[in-house]
Amino acid sequence: MDITIERITYEKKAALRQLMELYQYDFSEFTDEDVNEFGEYGYKYIDHYWTDETRFPYFIMVGGKYAGFALIRKIEEYYSMAEFFILKKYRRYRAGRQAAFQLFDQHRGAWEVSVIEENMPAEKFWRRTTSLYTGDHFKEGAKEGWNGPVFSFRS
Repeated sequence: MDITIERITYEKKAALRQLMELYQYDFSEFTDEDVNEFGEYGYKYIDHYWTDETRFPYFIMVGGKYAGFALIRKIEEYYSMAEFFILKKYRRYRAGRQAAFQLFDQHRGAWEVSVIEENMPAEKFWRRTTSLYTGDHFKEGAKEGWNGPVFSFRS
């Protein structure tokens, strides 16, 4: 399978918004979030990805089809994986791992990937992905104000 990343243009924001709803639905098993009066979760930072030069939105594509997205932030001296989502049907192709590797290569430097404590599948995914990407040269620790593991490394 051909797995690629594609920078999201403003004209394709509606597609990201739809994928974000699927992500938040999946994520709701780990949080207490509910849909609003319109039946949507909403994502208050979505527009920031086209107005803030420290934010980078990407589609993850498999064979030219939408398979997920990644939202990256540059915070001071490091990159942060703000949101990351792969549609379930593409997880078996390791699309997430391959896309993460491409994103790390695209944004060279220090990285932090934070996972909420309740999301054990994501914790397992990021531990394995950062280990493979770095050859086990990563740190797993805690961060003040965050409830869960934080994976730190350099790309």
